[in-house]
Amino acid sequence: RDREKITLYVGYDPREAAVFTAFCQSVIQHTTIPVSIIPLHQRMLDFDGQQDGTNAFIFSRYLIPEMMNHDGFALFCDGDMIIRDDLKKLWDLRDATKAVQVVKHDYKTREGRKYKGSPIENDNIDYPMKNWSSVMIWNCSHPAHAILTKNFVAEAGGAFLHRFKWLDDQEIGNLPKEWNHLVREQEYNPNAKLVHFTLGAPGFANYARDDYAWEWNAHLLDSINMVGERTEEIIRRAQWRNTNIRKTG
Repeated sequence: RDREKITLYVGYDPREAAVFTAFCQSVIQHTTIPVSIIPLHQRMLDFDGQQDGTNAFIFSRYLIPEMMNHDGFALFCDGDMIIRDDLKKLWDLRDATKAVQVVKHDYKTREGRKYKGSPIENDNIDYPMKNWSSVMIWNCSHPAHAILTKNFVAEAGGAFLHRFKWLDDQEIGNLPKEWNHLVREQEYNPNAKLVHFTLGAPGFANYARDDYAWEWNAHLLDSINMVGERTEEIIRRAQWRNTNIRKTG
């Protein structure tokens, strides 16, 4: 087994930075072993991880084996999620006989648009293996991943990458469905261990009342907690100072 530390890569899009903050807070509050959290941020990677008009890390997730020097395991999660159980339980499921492990969703979307009402609203297209790649346990040592160089990933295209075309079916392991529950696409599950706001996070007005939204909000607010201070006052002061510095600067 790898040393007892989780290496966690998380998708980061500056247009919805709050989802990254809420997700990381949920990881910190629920995980019982050390976690190294690495944001997949375009500026840090010198790589255009977007290319197709969706989130800014849509392709950069496939650079993880190379970033890990093809050694050991790593976990990837989209940013628009929260953890509801100990992440160690997911980490303990890693399987050295598989190249990658995912929740193998089989569904047709209920909504044809995502991020509705926001500046990043776009089509929500059905395709085979949709959302498989939103939570992945990478076996970075697996020889099949040698193909995933930065140049190759830049040219391969979404259909090839999201459908794991470089792997044989038996090399793709299955994770329990509770570790990637799709909000709005699936019925509320009180036992969900990781929930994915795949159509839009509660920070967007159209999704503010979705299942698990109160938990997402709680994690976001906890991330700016200062003992003895009211959260709304922290926000008010930050907004006031930011506005006035911009005016005078």
